Amino acid sequence: MANQIITIGRQFGSNGRLIGEKVADKLGVKCYDKQLIKESAKASGLWEDLLDNMDEKPTNSFLYSVVMDPYAYLYSYENQGYSMNLNQRAFMAIYNTIQKIAKEGPCVFIGRCSNYVLRDFDNVMDCFIYAPLDKRIETVMERFGLSEKKAREQIIKEDKARASYYNYYSSYKWGQAESYDFSIDSSILGIDETADIIIDIANRMKNK
Repeated sequence: MANQIITIGRQFGSNGRLIGEKVADKLGVKCYDKQLIKESAKASGLWEDLLDNMDEKPTNSFLYSVVMDPYAYLYSYENQGYSMNLNQRAFMAIYNTIQKIAKEGPCVFIGRCSNYVLRDFDNVMDCFIYAPLDKRIETVMERFGLSEKKAREQIIKEDKARASYYNYYSSYKWGQAESYDFSIDSSILGIDETADIIIDIANRMKNK
């Protein structure tokens, strides 16, 4: 697979994370999702600072949002001009870590605006995974033991958060075809075969 990188965006309940993990497993490469936050925070020395400050501020504080959403950032004005505060440093740590990992070898990234972060890399294939709402409701009900109403509400909430997150921190639009190399409905073939299709397309792109 040379140094091919695969990024995966996904709707909540589409099994996108499981498919990404399956793709990585089939290729024998690493898959980076939530652990990317910890890896980047540890590498930058921010993790302890973030945890310490979390206890000092309410859960609706901007600092708390950085831990939940590590791309959150802003500039603070000082006498010498603009400088990066803790939030911006957290964003840059994630951004730089994604690029560093991508340079080290083939892997799979799930979410984290990774397709935007790696937009200038030549060896990246970007995929968006979706599924019909009714199928996603079934998946979420089964996975989390929720009622149909609660599952629907959770899907709407999660998708709204992902779209806001992605659209704010990138110049792309979440879920739109133009933001990815291709999109696929995971409900048609299921987790395993959807992973196979993603791998096949990645290999075809690599050999072009």
